[in-house]
Amino acid sequence: MEVSLSRRSDVDIRVAAPPSKSLTHRALVAAALADGVSEILRPLVAEDTVLTGRGLEACGVAVEASAGGLSVRGCGGRFPTDSPVVLDLRNAGTSLRLLAGVATLSPFPVTLTGSARMQERPVGPLGDAIAALGGSVVYPGRSGYPPIAVRGPVRGGAATIRGDISSQFISSLLMAAPCWEEGLDLALTRPPVSAPYLDLTTAVMAAFGVRVGRDGGRFAVPPGAYHARTYAVEGDWSSASYFFAVAAVCGGQAVVEHLDPASLQGDRLFVGALEAMGASVWREKDGIVLESDGRLDGIEVDMAAAPDTVQTLAAVAAFARGPTRITGIAHLRYKESDRIAAIARVLGSVGARVTVEQDAVVVTPGPLHGATVDPANDHRTAMSAAVIGLGAGGMRILDAGCVDKSFPGFWKTLRGAGLL
Repeated sequence: MEVSLSRRSDVDIRVAAPPSKSLTHRALVAAALADGVSEILRPLVAEDTVLTGRGLEACGVAVEASAGGLSVRGCGGRFPTDSPVVLDLRNAGTSLRLLAGVATLSPFPVTLTGSARMQERPVGPLGDAIAALGGSVVYPGRSGYPPIAVRGPVRGGAATIRGDISSQFISSLLMAAPCWEEGLDLALTRPPVSAPYLDLTTAVMAAFGVRVGRDGGRFAVPPGAYHARTYAVEGDWSSASYFFAVAAVCGGQAVVEHLDPASLQGDRLFVGALEAMGASVWREKDGIVLESDGRLDGIEVDMAAAPDTVQTLAAVAAFARGPTRITGIAHLRYKESDRIAAIARVLGSVGARVTVEQDAVVVTPGPLHGATVDPANDHRTAMSAAVIGLGAGGMRILDAGCVDKSFPGFWKTLRGAGLL
């Protein structure tokens, strides 16, 4: 699938944000470990979340479509596997990492693998922590990288882990911990990246009956049980970012519904960055509104708490009246693609200049022109390229269907808004 985009101006967008991918993943895991049947209302149905559901099903948990979304019959903290399990999670990093922790609840080995890119993404710190807690961890291929074979039981107790590669390593341990005999006392040896995702994890755990103690870089999870419940998934701020960005660069207004202004999602900070660049943002009854005249200024901003909107912000920065420096992003090298390299490649192809630092990029605007972009199977590269295309015109995006990973309706939504 290929998509071509022309330059637009004075846009008027009203869309509904799709459900949160991060919260759907976590709700699926908590419901799977609970002691009854949970209903997950308005879950995100996308490639990544479907893979998480299938992984849980392969471990013996029933996940079925229901009138409101998904019905999950929990296993009460012990997967009823009766033989080894292999999970091919393709390019779904969140799925692999979260399921690696809960694989300790299987008495038989669970091997988690994925695409060629997945096998380049490190999981060593997570594997080391699982092994230190009493689990069995084997790497059939390259040590510290998928495939990774995990088997319980894990006794739990005290462990350490670094937090500067992926917050998902920490979330994986936290979500499995209530089902371990000794729970978990986890100390971070380095501060976490994407810290708001840990807030999302602990909030979902609390919603399903498990309270996590936190004191700075230490987490305490008592042994106990998740309890089945009905859980409604809120809208996704990272998916909403593309529509706000389009209004910012093209001029006009975007209204995005189904967003919680008080959300724990770190990507909620994205609209604050656009405000700093010159856009106006406010809340109305039906959604969050962003208005822009298209005149934007470069800024310096730390996006460590909002990693999934870094590429979107870099796209907007190409249209500003001065350089933008985005910091706190070193860990983006370990995503579905090397997203720092992707920023440099895509923006360079349309005429902007990108300077790459160890933990930052500097985007210097230039006369922009069209280009053909291969997103290299990264959904966020494709959607951020759409922002550039609508602002500059002449954009052709190859393999545009890769957006199905997180936002299957993205192109249809743009078409419905009259932008495609």
